[in-house]
Amino acid sequence: MRNRLIQQFDQIYQKLNQYIQRLVPQVKRQKACICGTLNSFKRYAYLRYAVLAGNRNFQKLKFVNLVLLVGILVIFTSIGVSNDGVSSKTPTPKPTYQTSWIGNTFGGGDKWVQNNIQGMYVAPNGTVYTNSIWDEAGREAGIYKDGDVIAKLSDTHGWSRSGGTAVTANNKYVYMAMRQGAVNRKDQDYPSEGTNWYCVRRYDLSGKSAPFADGRGWDKSMLIVSNKSAVTGLATRGNELYVSDADANRLRVYNTETMKELRSFSIASPGEITVDRQGNLWIINRKNGSNPAKIGHYSPSGKQLSQEITNVVEPTAIAVDRQDRLLVAENGPRQQVLIYQIKDQPVQVGTFGSQAGVYGGVPGEVQDLKFYGLTGVGADSAGNIYVNSNGFNKSGTDLRKFSSSGKLLWQLLGLMFVDNADADPKSDGVNLFTKQEEFLMDYSRPAGKQWTYKAYTLNPFKYPQDPRLHTSPDATWVRRIQGKPFVFLTDMYESFLQIYRFDSDTDGKIAIPAGMFVGTHGGGGKSMRGDWPPHQPETGEWIWRDRNKNGKFDKGEYDTSKDYPYIGGWWVDTKGDVWKTLRTKDGIRHYPLQGLDDHGNPIYTYSSMQKQKTPSLFTDLRRIEYLPETDTMYLSGFTVDHPSVGDDTKVVGSEIVRFDNWSQENSKPRWRIVVPHDRTGKREISTAAMSVAGDYVFAVTVKTAEVYIYNAKTGDLVKNLKPGPEVANESGWIDIPYGIRAVRRSNGEYLVFVEEDAKAKVIVYRLKL
Repeated sequence: MRNRLIQQFDQIYQKLNQYIQRLVPQVKRQKACICGTLNSFKRYAYLRYAVLAGNRNFQKLKFVNLVLLVGILVIFTSIGVSNDGVSSKTPTPKPTYQTSWIGNTFGGGDKWVQNNIQGMYVAPNGTVYTNSIWDEAGREAGIYKDGDVIAKLSDTHGWSRSGGTAVTANNKYVYMAMRQGAVNRKDQDYPSEGTNWYCVRRYDLSGKSAPFADGRGWDKSMLIVSNKSAVTGLATRGNELYVSDADANRLRVYNTETMKELRSFSIASPGEITVDRQGNLWIINRKNGSNPAKIGHYSPSGKQLSQEITNVVEPTAIAVDRQDRLLVAENGPRQQVLIYQIKDQPVQVGTFGSQAGVYGGVPGEVQDLKFYGLTGVGADSAGNIYVNSNGFNKSGTDLRKFSSSGKLLWQLLGLMFVDNADADPKSDGVNLFTKQEEFLMDYSRPAGKQWTYKAYTLNPFKYPQDPRLHTSPDATWVRRIQGKPFVFLTDMYESFLQIYRFDSDTDGKIAIPAGMFVGTHGGGGKSMRGDWPPHQPETGEWIWRDRNKNGKFDKGEYDTSKDYPYIGGWWVDTKGDVWKTLRTKDGIRHYPLQGLDDHGNPIYTYSSMQKQKTPSLFTDLRRIEYLPETDTMYLSGFTVDHPSVGDDTKVVGSEIVRFDNWSQENSKPRWRIVVPHDRTGKREISTAAMSVAGDYVFAVTVKTAEVYIYNAKTGDLVKNLKPGPEVANESGWIDIPYGIRAVRRSNGEYLVFVEEDAKAKVIVYRLKL
């Protein structure tokens, strides 16, 4: 009898144990509230054990555990957890945090504004067709109307495809410039290895590809124009499609239905095209060497007409309005749309937009009629005018529609790509900065509506050597030094740290280049390859400071040294001290702030730099965050206990470790957190970034973009955050080493900024802990 009972207990124990293991992940956060109930079951188990104590083969521990499992099952049933791990009770508890965002008009799902526009065409009915070389989520070519996202041209992403810089449409088809690279698929039509097709691809007006006889590519919708260089201009009139082939110095003409070439003629460096009411072509002849840009006038057959526009500096887009006036996007210092009467000889009769664009008035301040980095212009049949600003070095999309009188009717923004935000410490989370933008927050408003785009902080005309024009920074720290604001930027590979100051009297909202750290190059020679910056040392690493206040990299402004070349991370503490980790045994570098110079630039030197050893538990040191107020150091990296598999240079590592009293010798770890990390070499799971704020440590994973929140005192896991329904429960990968930044506000609320470049935004989590 007792033996049969023992066997039955064993069987029940195994089944219950397996069952409970499936349910446990769903209720981990409720363990505190059930501990009391479990203790009651445990006391009962020990009492009932006496019933079977006479049998030596019965295991006391297993009996107690069995009763505990039954207790857990009872509790799970009471809180409504079913066998598929989903609560069987309704309603679903409200989330304990809000997911908001900045930088994009829309939150995600099917709707987002692409991260830049390099070509644009406006149809008579006000539909806007766009093109760009790359959008992370695949909207290289978008369709917009009435301030809304309508669709995208399909299949422009992946399979070695990318978009282009030109697009046009008629009443039946859309034509986009694109590139098709080689794909190893012999059963389908792709270029051979090492070959690119620079094409015009045809779509219907809904965004689906429209194949044609003799069409190329996997779906027969591609017209190959060149194997050497991209298509640079497109326009249609009647049944003719005009295509600029700049590399060949030719304008090619095709039938819009058959897509067969009808003729071609010679034009020097042809670019963007528009057609006037007489059927003649206006074509931007791009600047070529010493030959300045101009706008030429041609008949459809290729005859060059006498009219020509030469009083332009950098024309980037062109269109004809309903009055048969020529609209030219002038991307030089004027930053305006120039308006020409073209009935006889072209005469400039007006402008649209503020003189000097965003650099007029208060420099950098965003206003309705202040443009910056123009890439598109168009007009509809009602006389409305459309302008796209792309910033400089592909800052992001700012598409605006105006009435003919200049009233802003709508604006679409897609400002972020590989970027993250930080808050001005003086603003209590209200003023946010990204690498090129400033935002003002109003947290009383709904998610996604809390931000206002206030300033564009890059001025390429006054500061042409601004590092943001020559590099690709992607992470922001905002600090106050002696009460003054500074922005620090690094890049995806942590090869540099850039420093910017502000002077509202001389530069308004513009971030002024003030300094820069660059590490030693692993291959020797110059730290920064190429011709920029001028006068940099021939070897080793350097610190540049703008000693004469002109924002240029001049002779005599470099402090030089040489060090281990492989950087693990950067940090700027609240005092303004700079910290750097190197992936070696004596891998911590501390650059104490030496004050501000007469121009307000922070001073750092190699002579004042302090070297500190890497704690012996680390084999590969990565991130560093030092809190001078409490003398607390947080370090991350791969450790002796949890070594790296492969060499993923951008991740946090396997552990985050806290050290108290860091400035004292031989500081010991207070705790060690093992974070999600790659154990297989497949890089399916890894932690991209970390940030310390208030009483918590925040970390975010690469592929799932899941935020882990740990108690800073104990190292215990407190909470996880995932993108909520406000952003369609989705996020792209975290691509950058500083893809998370956390801030605690004065009311105890935490703001957690997370990179989300798939849909051109930064996610903002709001929560109280």
